[in-house]
Amino acid sequence: MHSKKNNRALLQCLALSVYPMMMMMMMIHLSCVSSSSASTFFKPFNVSYDHRAIIIDGNRRMLISAGIHYPRATPEMWPDLIAKSKEGGADVIETYVFWNAHESIRGQYNFKGKNDIVKFVKLVGSSGLYLHLRIGPYIENEYGNMESSYGQQGKDYVKWAASMALGLGAGVPWVMCKQTDAPENIIDACNGYYCDGYKPNSYNKPTLWTENWDGWYTTWGGRLPHRPVEDLAFAVARFFQRGGSFMNYYMLVKGFVVTTVDLHAAIKLCEPALVAADSAQYIKLGQNQEAHVYRANRYGSQSNCSAFLANIDEHTAASVTFLGQSYTLPPWSVSSQTSIKTVEFSLPLSPNISVPQQSMIESKLSSTSKSWMTVKEPIGVWSENNFTVQGILEHLNVTKDYSDYLWHITQIYVSDDDISFWKTNEVRPTVTIDSMRDVLRVFINGQLTGSVIGHWVKVVQPVQFQSGYNDLILLSQTVGLQNYGTFLEKDGAGFRGQVKLTGFKNGDIDLSKILWTYQVGLKGEFQQIYSIEENEAEWTDLTRDGIPSTFTWYKTYFDAPDGIDPVALDLGSMGKGQAWVNGHHIGRYWTVVAPKGGCQDTCDYRGAYNSDKCTTNCGNPTQTWYHVPRSWLQASNNLLVIFEETGGNPFEISVKLRSTRIVCEQVSESHYPPVRKWSNSYSVDGKLSINKMAPEMHLHCQDGYIISSIEFASYGTPQGRCQKFSRGNCHAPMSLSVVSEACQGKSSCSIGITNAVFGGDPCRGIVKTLAVEARCIPSSNTGFSQI
Repeated sequence: MHSKKNNRALLQCLALSVYPMMMMMMMIHLSCVSSSSASTFFKPFNVSYDHRAIIIDGNRRMLISAGIHYPRATPEMWPDLIAKSKEGGADVIETYVFWNAHESIRGQYNFKGKNDIVKFVKLVGSSGLYLHLRIGPYIENEYGNMESSYGQQGKDYVKWAASMALGLGAGVPWVMCKQTDAPENIIDACNGYYCDGYKPNSYNKPTLWTENWDGWYTTWGGRLPHRPVEDLAFAVARFFQRGGSFMNYYMLVKGFVVTTVDLHAAIKLCEPALVAADSAQYIKLGQNQEAHVYRANRYGSQSNCSAFLANIDEHTAASVTFLGQSYTLPPWSVSSQTSIKTVEFSLPLSPNISVPQQSMIESKLSSTSKSWMTVKEPIGVWSENNFTVQGILEHLNVTKDYSDYLWHITQIYVSDDDISFWKTNEVRPTVTIDSMRDVLRVFINGQLTGSVIGHWVKVVQPVQFQSGYNDLILLSQTVGLQNYGTFLEKDGAGFRGQVKLTGFKNGDIDLSKILWTYQVGLKGEFQQIYSIEENEAEWTDLTRDGIPSTFTWYKTYFDAPDGIDPVALDLGSMGKGQAWVNGHHIGRYWTVVAPKGGCQDTCDYRGAYNSDKCTTNCGNPTQTWYHVPRSWLQASNNLLVIFEETGGNPFEISVKLRSTRIVCEQVSESHYPPVRKWSNSYSVDGKLSINKMAPEMHLHCQDGYIISSIEFASYGTPQGRCQKFSRGNCHAPMSLSVVSEACQGKSSCSIGITNAVFGGDPCRGIVKTLAVEARCIPSSNTGFSQI
């Protein structure tokens, strides 16, 4: 919200400018709002609701929630994630209960390690935060999206689930996400990018936003989606502006950025008026501009008043008048700090590799193994634990999801007449399958002949046989399973429809009617050769002429890098497979390249967001870095095991650190002062005055880092964006020295945006902006030399 005047008027209302800046096995997600206290765990108090908000201990609350999914992090990471949520303004931590992890086999329960939900909940409580527990039992929710596919049974199921939950007598509100027919005593809630237009199915229920999608899923071979923080902030502010009272970020990963932190502070500052008013007064300010005013009318007083001013135009700024004062509202926009993620250095796993900055790296690798070792994975049958039946079996019914891999082995007899027929007619025999998912590898006599990748795609794979008996091996693989949608339990994996060999002289061979031998999994998996314990694998030294090699295991040892920065494996030199560190499964990797087109050079956050907007990384592998939790590492001799399917070069694998080395920000003198100061601002007769406060720029490095240098600073009319800033026609000569003096050597700093700070007005009559780019280094480094 920008005032046309440099001085700030007395406001009768606190005006907040809205800068357009998931169940049972059938997937009803029932969730409860529980509570914890910093002083004592689960201190008893009532939790209820009315049409306006959740009511905690008798008080309506405007609640901001952060989603942290406990098994998707290590227990050692939980405290920091919870702390960052609280620091960013969250009141609530949201999580599913991951029953697929707790009870992967019926009747066998696992609540240890990263599945220790009790420990997680206690950590939330000890931080003084509330808990939104989405109890499941199935974490893909939004049953309302597919309820109609089940007819009357679907409707009956919703009623049964609600009755079951309420019958527990937990004494807390229950929620169903995207369930428009939720029963009267269950709150139906919104999931999506925007929920400002959502209303529950009863006036007696508050408006809750259980999933604010602050990002989107990435798929191997896809572009990288990014939701601009400006649009995210706009969506949140619009939600509370239009009557929302609970919003959950789905999900929190590393913490909140400055824009959202300021927004949370503003919402909290407005909370007394927001909870006191049953509804807002709507004021039309222009074609696409509007105000929502919340006034507290309790006890005949109007002392609490908050107003949201919004410009929902996607392209044009607008000037509006509100309570006698003029405001310029930009289109759908906010200012924010930008953090650029950069690589500090690479640690090659073998020190004889020639890479930049080798002299710095060698000292860190003094105790690292100088070699890789290898063992081949047998193709086909590798143990007595196999069976032979007639026909093609469904993949998951055989593997029970114990492994991604299922071997199908049979023999095909090829006559001399077949060989002559192929040569004479210049044709080749072909494996054809009506439909297949996710990956198929075809082997003839132990040699990989071809691969097919896709989700229920047709297979037409030419093969080459020799005269006599030939081993035909089909390896079907899963790369994750369907986890959302109707009848997902029937999706299955492997092959569907007819499976044939075509091109033979006497006609096609129906492979679904012959005998097949089945072998589940890999020998290396069964031996657990990725474990730090001794195993039966016969490892041999790997030489450079032994690469690339398919279906091969590799192992080496490496030292953990110093410091506290997040650690990642760079597997960009590999193809497809899985990785383990000290016996812990890092996960699957797949170096698939995204399409070259479809990315945007610049991201215009204005206008409705979708997952194809603001994408990046076109023409590059979707993912090459894979996180290794530091709690899994020891100082030296960390075991790294790789299973590679398609061929790659393990000698080029490296360990890398992830850190924010560049921070940038732009703040104009027309911006309002930081929200954290508003509550302490000067007031006259109960009216808020901010005419004596100036805007401020705040720069801060991540924990353990300090600002080593200011790469760019200009107070005036700077141009460009982060790492591409340039001076404009107006520039204060003292810009660099002022910012350097205020910030250099500190973990964070603030600079007032006034002419006086920068030695006078460098260009009268023009609104000035301060743009800064700063470099951060670990605080343990001495001096301020750049890395």
